[in-house]
Amino acid sequence: MKTLLFIKVICLTFLFSTNASAEYRVYQYYIKSKLRMPLDKNGYLVTSTLDPVSYISYHGGNNSLKVDLLRSWMCVGHTGDQKELCPGPEENSGVLAQK
Repeated sequence: MKTLLFIKVICLTFLFSTNASAEYRVYQYYIKSKLRMPLDKNGYLVTSTLDPVSYISYHGGNNSLKVDLLRSWMCVGHTGDQKELCPGPEENSGVLAQK
């Protein structure tokens, strides 16, 4: 009986003492429209949590967009509550500030 109680206490301690952490991947794209519209002549940078296939599908497909993946990185945390995405490793290291 004491052994069973001891095992339950150890299991409960283990379950409540572990910390869970979330992470997500951020992608940076260079987007250019394939449609001949005057407003979309120039390309632009986009940072998103959508992977390349999902991004293209969500935003009109291969016939309307040309998407070039520039880089990606992992972030700790979650993207709920409309939090900003974490900066890339170059921004964190100060490499871009030196240029």
